[in-house]
Amino acid sequence: MPPPPPRNLLNSMGNGKPVNSLHAAMKRHGHGSFPRLSASSKALVLLPLVLLAFIFFFVYPKEFELQAMMSACAPPAAGAYAASSARLGEQAVVRKPDFRLLIGVLTRADLYERRHLLRMVYGLQLAPGNNLTAHVDVRFVFCRLYKDDQRVLVPLEILAHGDVIILDGCEENLNGGKTYTFLSTVAALYADEPYDYVMKADDDIFFRLPQLVDSLGAMPREDMYYGATIPCDSMDPFREYMAGMGYALSWDLVEWIASSEVARNHSVGTEDMLTGLWLRIGGKGKNRFNAKPAIHDYRNPVPVDQCEHEFMPTTIGVHRLKSNPRWAEALKYFNFTAGLQPSKFYKID
Repeated sequence: MPPPPPRNLLNSMGNGKPVNSLHAAMKRHGHGSFPRLSASSKALVLLPLVLLAFIFFFVYPKEFELQAMMSACAPPAAGAYAASSARLGEQAVVRKPDFRLLIGVLTRADLYERRHLLRMVYGLQLAPGNNLTAHVDVRFVFCRLYKDDQRVLVPLEILAHGDVIILDGCEENLNGGKTYTFLSTVAALYADEPYDYVMKADDDIFFRLPQLVDSLGAMPREDMYYGATIPCDSMDPFREYMAGMGYALSWDLVEWIASSEVARNHSVGTEDMLTGLWLRIGGKGKNRFNAKPAIHDYRNPVPVDQCEHEFMPTTIGVHRLKSNPRWAEALKYFNFTAGLQPSKFYKID
């Protein structure tokens, strides 16, 4: 092993001659271009490199996993009757709806309790997890407000739910042009983002949305008129018209009604009969579909006509639910409270 370098490198050279460079002096003593490092020096050099490698290969990837976990655990944003969710570790798959349906429930401003009931009934069916194959919006439609209390209470509903349409061009009379005003207003309101179908519905009909969506899913998207045929003893959709309890029109027919002189000049009268008249005069609605007996009236103890019959597993809509007991009977038959879990906060016998 070569001797350690002298303290004074300049005076340690042979013949007492000074050395012109440090490099030359190191070569005379058997060293290469650079001095050898001790074990402690090597450790000081290698330690930062090891730490960098550890951070890059182990800590850095975990940081992304942590961020992903935090994103997955974050609460979803609120929406109107709809939301989407994904399990941790799974990629969320958003399925494009087969079609878009707007249901306009024509009602009166004073019927707060009925709207509350309908919001629950339709809200439960539109909740996440029900996997409807269509995008469905439900809106409550009435004419201009004419009472002081309505001008306060209805805005509260709008703030809370955002599902009210107030028509400006009509008085509150179903046969006074309200249906025409509704359809022509909808054509303008949603011109930039049209629906495939628009349904006019009474506030005393209960629609089972999965069954309605399945039925409409097989229908054409143009020149389509769908509902329960009138008269009640007929199954021919071309004979007269669809009952006003609830009928659907394709978007092109809604646009035609909004711009048609035929509809504008025949807007006052029995509303469902007038809709059939518009289409007949205009040569429209060539694709007509009768949904009876799946759309029907509530059966009275003594039936009035053939539009009435019992609830069925295949029922799409039940009309003439004029009272809460009738609504309760229908909802019980279709097992609407099946999801209620036991709790210490209530006991329902």
